Amino acid sequence: MITNQIFLGIIGPQQLIPILIVVLLLFGGKKIPELMKGLGNGIKEFKNATKDDDSETSISEENSDKQEKLAQEEKIKALEKEVKELSEKKSEEKAES
Repeated sequence: MITNQIFLGIIGPQQLIPILIVVLLLFGGKKIPELMKGLGNGIKEFKNATKDDDSETSISEENSDKQEKLAQEEKIKALEKEVKELSEKKSEEKAES
């Protein structure tokens, strides 16, 4: 851990000032606010996209739950129909005998 600090160092004000001066010289005073605005818009769009993915996931989960319930209801109806048919057959057999 100590060796990492020795080799990499910690960025302090003495290192930040020259970096900021170089950035200012490269991009100019007018261009920096535009760059920051673009960066902010990019971050905002990224956050919105991740929120949309979460909401789409929850919607798809709700839809799959609804589909499962419908499938279960259909199975129940089919079983009830079979039970009804079997009971009718039994009653017919009793009537015949």
